[in-house]
Amino acid sequence: MIIPIRCFSCGKPIAQLWEEYKERVEKGEKAKNVLDDLKVDRYCCRGVFLGNIDMIEELSDFKKV
Repeated sequence: MIIPIRCFSCGKPIAQLWEEYKERVEKGEKAKNVLDDLKVDRYCCRGVFLGNIDMIEELSDFKKV
């Protein structure tokens, strides 16, 4: 799934925060602390980040030629 531009529930723009969130979590920071630092306070927005699975690399293997 690609991160949506806006939260599904409240409509707050969140896509600009995805890259920093992803980098910091991959470096070993806890997701809760990263989301707190990025000021993602609403439960609906936090759920979008926590529930997102980045599958672009896997899906690109099945591209038609």
